[in-house]
Amino acid sequence: MPMEERLEQAELDTLWLPGDPIASAERLAAAAAEPDRPEVVRAELETQRARALGAQGRRAEAEALLESLEPAAGVLEVRVLLERGRLRLADGRMDEAIPVLEAALRAARRDGDAFLAIDATLVLAEADQAHADQWIEEGLSELSGTDDPRTRRWGVALHERRGWTRLAEGDAPAAVESFRQAFEFARAFGTADLRFAAEWALARCLRELGRRSEALEIQRRLAAERPEEPAVAAELAALAAEDDASTDAAADETSSEEAHTIDS
Repeated sequence: MPMEERLEQAELDTLWLPGDPIASAERLAAAAAEPDRPEVVRAELETQRARALGAQGRRAEAEALLESLEPAAGVLEVRVLLERGRLRLADGRMDEAIPVLEAALRAARRDGDAFLAIDATLVLAEADQAHADQWIEEGLSELSGTDDPRTRRWGVALHERRGWTRLAEGDAPAAVESFRQAFEFARAFGTADLRFAAEWALARCLRELGRRSEALEIQRRLAAERPEEPAVAAELAALAAEDDASTDAAADETSSEEAHTIDS
């Protein structure tokens, strides 16, 4: 049985520019217009262009583009459902987003597509926050069944999502462990940007836990690597402010004790 033609993730990685949906849409459109593209690959590229349009706030155009690709089957069906769910999420229409994303997850599992199944669980964790832990667990279950390095990169996002959830719940010790696991996945399978972001998140959580010396060591190392990174500068400033506050509190306590001794 011949393998289904599909868009290679490596190519998509080169076309998608994180943080720049305008340039991403242009690059994806140009790629889709190249001659001799298989139609299913061209259509997959268009689903990603729809994602880029949605990220620009051009959601009506994105919806129309997805509709133009239907009826869809196989990997194209999964991508259409996934991007439609992402658009509903961006609109704040959670009641509509969740069933669409669940359908994307079912379709990905039907096709044995762990990469897109994990993508769906991550978007579901954002859309269905009351059941975020469940969706993260399902994503991790999918992850455990693959040894593909690009798919295993999703471990960074899954553990980071769990870390931020734990931190929001006030469970900083559990959050630190999740961020540490995210960092390990980033070191093993991620890009330099993912590794940098994962280590920053770990340091941010260490500060929350009161482990300021460890956090400071990491942030100083990150600052040396990327001196202009504003998130690192903000954390260094926060750590300095906390140190100043601790010093002031200690001085006030000493002053109070001295005053008490003199008074007696």
